[in-house]
Amino acid sequence: MSSEREHLSSEALEAACICANKHMVKNCGKNGFHLRVKKHLYHVTRINKMLSCAGADSLQTGMRGAYGKPQGLVARVDIGDIFFSMRVKEANVNHAVEAFRYAKFKFSGWQLIAVSRKWGFARWDKADYERIRAEGRLRSDGVNVQLVREHGPLEKWLSLTTDQKLETTPFTPKCPNILKPISDSS
Repeated sequence: MSSEREHLSSEALEAACICANKHMVKNCGKNGFHLRVKKHLYHVTRINKMLSCAGADSLQTGMRGAYGKPQGLVARVDIGDIFFSMRVKEANVNHAVEAFRYAKFKFSGWQLIAVSRKWGFARWDKADYERIRAEGRLRSDGVNVQLVREHGPLEKWLSLTTDQKLETTPFTPKCPNILKPISDSS
Protein backbone atom coordinates (compact mmCIF):
# COMPACT_ATOMS: atom_id res chain seq x y z
CA MET A 1 0.00 0.00 0.00
CA SER A 2 1.44 3.35 -0.99
CA SER A 3 1.93 6.16 1.52
CA GLU A 4 2.92 8.76 -1.08
CA ARG A 5 1.68 10.13 -4.37
CA GLU A 6 4.15 8.93 -6.97
CA HIS A 7 4.70 7.29 -10.32
CA LEU A 8 5.74 3.63 -10.38
CA SER A 9 7.56 2.63 -13.55
CA SER A 10 6.89 -0.58 -15.40
CA GLU A 11 10.43 -1.74 -14.65
CA ALA A 12 10.01 -1.17 -10.90
CA LEU A 13 6.67 -3.00 -10.81
CA GLU A 14 8.13 -5.93 -12.76
CA ALA A 15 11.21 -6.10 -10.52
CA ALA A 16 9.06 -6.09 -7.37
CA CYS A 17 6.78 -8.77 -8.81
CA ILE A 18 9.76 -10.99 -9.68
CA CYS A 19 11.27 -10.46 -6.22
CA ALA A 20 8.05 -11.36 -4.37
CA ASN A 21 7.39 -14.31 -6.68
CA LYS A 22 10.89 -15.72 -6.19
CA HIS A 23 10.64 -15.55 -2.39
CA MET A 24 7.19 -17.17 -2.33
CA VAL A 25 8.12 -20.00 -4.72
CA LYS A 26 11.18 -20.77 -2.62
CA ASN A 27 9.26 -20.84 0.69
CA CYS A 28 5.69 -21.90 -0.18
CA GLY A 29 5.92 -23.67 -3.53
CA LYS A 30 4.40 -22.72 -6.86
CA ASN A 31 0.82 -23.49 -5.82
CA GLY A 32 1.02 -22.01 -2.32
CA PHE A 33 0.10 -18.43 -3.25
CA HIS A 34 -1.65 -16.22 -5.79
CA LEU A 35 -0.15 -12.78 -6.49
CA ARG A 36 -2.11 -9.98 -8.16
CA VAL A 37 -0.81 -6.70 -9.56
CA LYS A 38 -3.60 -4.19 -9.07
CA LYS A 39 -2.08 -1.10 -10.68
CA HIS A 40 -2.02 -0.69 -14.45
CA LEU A 41 0.45 1.31 -16.50
CA TYR A 42 -1.48 3.97 -18.39
CA HIS A 43 0.60 7.13 -18.11
CA VAL A 44 3.30 7.71 -20.75
CA THR A 45 6.44 9.56 -19.66
CA ARG A 46 8.33 11.57 -22.27
CA ILE A 47 11.88 12.86 -22.62
CA ASN A 48 13.21 15.91 -24.47
CA LYS A 49 16.68 14.75 -25.47
CA MET A 50 19.33 17.45 -25.44
CA LEU A 51 22.76 17.38 -27.05
CA SER A 52 25.73 17.80 -24.75
CA CYS A 53 28.57 18.09 -27.26
CA ALA A 54 30.56 21.13 -28.37
CA GLY A 55 28.60 23.44 -30.64
CA ALA A 56 25.26 22.04 -29.55
CA ASP A 57 23.88 25.55 -29.02
CA SER A 58 23.61 26.18 -32.75
CA LEU A 59 21.91 22.80 -33.39
CA GLN A 60 19.19 23.01 -30.74
CA THR A 61 16.29 25.31 -30.04
CA GLY A 62 16.18 24.87 -26.24
CA MET A 63 12.70 24.57 -24.82
CA ARG A 64 10.91 25.60 -28.02
CA GLY A 65 8.70 22.70 -29.13
CA ALA A 66 9.84 20.65 -26.16
CA TYR A 67 7.22 17.89 -26.49
CA GLY A 68 9.43 14.85 -26.04
CA LYS A 69 9.47 11.31 -27.32
CA PRO A 70 7.83 8.50 -25.33
CA GLN A 71 10.27 7.01 -22.84
CA GLY A 72 8.22 4.55 -20.78
CA LEU A 73 4.99 3.71 -19.01
CA VAL A 74 4.21 4.46 -15.37
CA ALA A 75 1.34 3.80 -13.00
CA ARG A 76 0.05 6.79 -11.05
CA VAL A 77 -0.26 5.86 -7.38
CA ASP A 78 -2.12 7.88 -4.76
CA ILE A 79 -1.92 7.69 -0.97
CA GLY A 80 -3.59 4.50 0.24
CA ASP A 81 -3.60 2.79 -3.17
CA ILE A 82 -2.94 -0.94 -3.13
CA PHE A 83 -0.69 -2.07 -5.97
CA PHE A 84 -0.05 -5.71 -4.97
CA SER A 85 -2.23 -8.25 -3.19
CA MET A 86 -1.51 -11.88 -2.41
CA ARG A 87 -3.75 -14.76 -1.40
CA VAL A 88 -2.08 -17.34 0.88
CA LYS A 89 -3.04 -19.86 3.55
CA GLU A 90 -2.85 -18.81 7.20
CA ALA A 91 0.40 -20.74 7.72
CA ASN A 92 2.17 -18.74 4.97
CA VAL A 93 1.18 -15.21 5.98
CA ASN A 94 4.64 -14.50 7.44
CA HIS A 95 6.29 -15.55 4.17
CA ALA A 96 3.98 -13.21 2.22
CA VAL A 97 4.82 -10.27 4.49
CA GLU A 98 8.53 -11.01 4.07
CA ALA A 99 8.13 -11.25 0.27
CA PHE A 100 6.44 -7.84 0.18
CA ARG A 101 9.16 -6.44 2.44
CA TYR A 102 11.76 -7.52 -0.13
CA ALA A 103 9.61 -6.20 -2.98
CA LYS A 104 9.15 -2.73 -1.52
CA PHE A 105 12.90 -2.10 -1.78
CA LYS A 106 12.36 -1.87 -5.55
CA PHE A 107 10.28 1.31 -5.16
CA SER A 108 11.23 4.78 -4.06
CA GLY A 109 9.14 6.39 -1.38
CA TRP A 110 7.35 4.88 1.58
CA GLN A 111 5.10 1.83 1.38
CA LEU A 112 3.10 -0.04 4.02
CA ILE A 113 2.44 -3.77 4.23
CA ALA A 114 -1.00 -4.66 5.61
CA VAL A 115 -2.56 -8.05 6.32
CA SER A 116 -6.21 -7.97 5.30
CA ARG A 117 -9.16 -9.35 7.24
CA LYS A 118 -10.75 -10.46 3.99
CA TRP A 119 -10.95 -14.06 2.77
CA GLY A 120 -8.56 -14.29 -0.20
CA PHE A 121 -9.56 -11.90 -2.95
CA ALA A 122 -13.23 -11.99 -1.92
CA ARG A 123 -14.90 -8.88 -0.55
CA TRP A 124 -16.08 -10.47 2.72
CA ASP A 125 -14.34 -10.80 6.07
CA LYS A 126 -13.31 -14.31 7.11
CA ALA A 127 -16.22 -14.79 9.57
CA ASP A 128 -18.80 -13.52 7.05
CA TYR A 129 -17.31 -15.71 4.32
CA GLU A 130 -17.55 -18.83 6.50
CA ARG A 131 -21.19 -18.01 7.36
CA ILE A 132 -22.20 -17.34 3.74
CA ARG A 133 -20.43 -20.50 2.57
CA ALA A 134 -22.18 -22.57 5.27
CA GLU A 135 -25.52 -21.20 4.04
CA GLY A 136 -24.64 -22.40 0.52
CA ARG A 137 -24.97 -18.94 -1.03
CA LEU A 138 -21.57 -18.86 -2.79
CA ARG A 139 -21.02 -19.92 -6.38
CA SER A 140 -17.57 -20.57 -7.84
CA ASP A 141 -16.50 -18.06 -10.48
CA GLY A 142 -13.04 -19.14 -11.63
CA VAL A 143 -10.53 -17.71 -9.17
CA ASN A 144 -13.17 -15.90 -7.12
CA VAL A 145 -16.73 -16.53 -5.91
CA GLN A 146 -20.07 -14.83 -6.48
CA LEU A 147 -22.84 -14.34 -3.96
CA VAL A 148 -26.18 -15.88 -4.89
CA ARG A 149 -28.63 -13.18 -3.88
CA GLU A 150 -31.98 -13.93 -2.30
CA HIS A 151 -33.81 -11.29 -4.33
CA GLY A 152 -34.63 -11.19 -8.00
CA PRO A 153 -36.36 -13.49 -10.48
CA LEU A 154 -37.03 -17.00 -9.18
CA GLU A 155 -35.92 -18.56 -12.48
CA LYS A 156 -32.47 -16.98 -12.20
CA TRP A 157 -32.07 -18.09 -8.58
CA LEU A 158 -33.07 -21.67 -9.42
CA SER A 159 -30.68 -21.81 -12.38
CA LEU A 160 -27.80 -20.65 -10.17
CA THR A 161 -28.49 -22.96 -7.23
CA THR A 162 -29.81 -26.12 -8.89
CA ASP A 163 -30.04 -27.72 -12.31
CA GLN A 164 -33.84 -27.75 -12.39
CA LYS A 165 -35.90 -25.27 -14.36
CA LEU A 166 -39.01 -23.55 -13.10
CA GLU A 167 -42.07 -24.82 -14.92
CA THR A 168 -44.09 -21.93 -16.23
CA THR A 169 -47.61 -22.08 -17.55
CA PRO A 170 -48.69 -19.97 -20.51
CA PHE A 171 -50.62 -16.82 -19.70
CA THR A 172 -54.39 -17.20 -19.89
CA PRO A 173 -56.51 -14.15 -19.15
CA LYS A 174 -59.34 -14.39 -16.63
CA CYS A 175 -61.74 -12.67 -19.00
CA PRO A 176 -61.57 -14.49 -22.35
CA ASN A 177 -63.69 -11.80 -24.02
CA ILE A 178 -60.84 -9.31 -23.84
CA LEU A 179 -58.76 -11.09 -26.46
CA LYS A 180 -61.56 -11.65 -29.01
CA PRO A 181 -60.97 -9.90 -32.30
CA ILE A 182 -63.38 -7.13 -33.18
CA SER A 183 -65.53 -8.20 -36.08
CA ASP A 184 -66.91 -5.85 -38.71
CA SER A 185 -70.60 -6.56 -38.14
CA SER A 186 -72.60 -3.51 -39.16
